[in-house]
Amino acid sequence: MVIGTTGWYDKLDDAKRLVEESDTGLIWSGNFSIGVNIFFMAVRYMSRIMDKFDHYDAFVHEYHHNQKADSPSGTALMLGNIMLDELKRKSVLITDALARKIEPQELHVSSTRAGHIIGTHSVGFDCEADSIELTHRAKGREGFALGALVAAEWIKNKQGFYHIDDMMKEIINSMDFSGRM
Repeated sequence: MVIGTTGWYDKLDDAKRLVEESDTGLIWSGNFSIGVNIFFMAVRYMSRIMDKFDHYDAFVHEYHHNQKADSPSGTALMLGNIMLDELKRKSVLITDALARKIEPQELHVSSTRAGHIIGTHSVGFDCEADSIELTHRAKGREGFALGALVAAEWIKNKQGFYHIDDMMKEIINSMDFSGRM
């Protein structure tokens, strides 16, 4: 099974039990885009580095079409939580529009809704000297479907309860980084 919906995470333990009882395989994620999941890994790594340089402040900003119901997006919240995990100086996600100064422990996740934007997510680290930004732009919805197909192929003949991170780690760990093709 491949599950790419959100809003059911309070039932994770029940789903895990059912999967184990039925000797089947299940992989889940809030976002199956391979590009987004590579982006998550890059943001985690970058946040670990930036945790050593506390003069850089961090942020998340996302853009979506004007018909999107949630704000911020689930992907933006996932990015914010990745950054909270890695930046010791940040402990609170702020998702509201701010009409005040942000506190040092707060990580602001902001949103823009306009036009027909499929989805753009940026994380940034800013200080007086310079700014570093990482951005992922979805060009269409095909990336989500492709990732779900990769996950379906990966989970085939497996038993157990998996997150997309398990799949990504297995795929990446099987790669040869020596420069050979």
